[in-house]
Amino acid sequence: MIIVRLQYIIKHLFQLIPVLLGVSIITFLLIRMIPGDPALVMLGPRATPENIARLTVQMGLDQPMLTQYITYIRNVFSGDLGDSIIIRQPVFTLISERLGVTIFLVVYAAFLSVVISIPISLWSALRRNGVVDSSFRAASIIGLSMPSFWIGILLMLLFSIKVKWFPVSGYGDNFLQHLYHLTLPALTVSFSLSPVLIRPLRSKMISILSSDFIESARARGLSSWQVVIKHALRNAVIGMVTILGVNVGWLLGGSVVIETIFSLPGLGQLLINSILTRDYPVIQGLVLIFATLVILVNMLTDLVYTILDPRVHLE
Repeated sequence: MIIVRLQYIIKHLFQLIPVLLGVSIITFLLIRMIPGDPALVMLGPRATPENIARLTVQMGLDQPMLTQYITYIRNVFSGDLGDSIIIRQPVFTLISERLGVTIFLVVYAAFLSVVISIPISLWSALRRNGVVDSSFRAASIIGLSMPSFWIGILLMLLFSIKVKWFPVSGYGDNFLQHLYHLTLPALTVSFSLSPVLIRPLRSKMISILSSDFIESARARGLSSWQVVIKHALRNAVIGMVTILGVNVGWLLGGSVVIETIFSLPGLGQLLINSILTRDYPVIQGLVLIFATLVILVNMLTDLVYTILDPRVHLE
């Protein structure tokens, strides 16, 4: 089984190459399709002709389009994502310094989403069509319809400004401080993600609890909670792993907005600042990194799925 998993990892790592090539082509062409001179757009209307000419040569914009792309992609695969026009640092350095913050936020938010979703889904499934179940379903619909930035502002006003339980912004200097500073941002993301998990998990739980093997377990004298914990929950959690993997792109997208609201030094805030300042080398690098993270997490999801359910085979 270990050999099969290794083969699967190697296969998907090779599949990563054409995907990244496709992403790089799209971002490369979109930037070159901006109306006007890209160098002038990046530097702004007050740029001098000398600065425009210097940036044009620096970015290779005076070369044919195909030559520009070949040079760019060759540099990418050698680990060179270019230099930031605004910050004057290598893009790879800027991303590596901030990557940990975004990953921490995404993992923390996913963990809180699971902690919130499982008990609510279990309770709803065991008391389906009751008052509590209807209330939870209504709350899920409301949660799906509420923008994450609005939830973040409400949580900030309540827990940071009014009762002062959590800081308004910042990241801290050690693990416990990171955990403390990221609690509100992670809760903000989890409040939007939890409804996505609750609805399918509730349906899965209802389906499992109505199956024949659950009825057999009850016939052997197991209580409802024993049946849920020993049999139903395990099967339902397997489906949750898949849902989390599918929504990793949404998590990363949500982190972009939330990091800006809470002033977190992650990739999201870097992306927003780069868009506002037209720092296109940084934008290109971030798009590639986000695409890589989504693909790697989906690959990891498949591997975890086979560990939780050995009946599933990797193909």
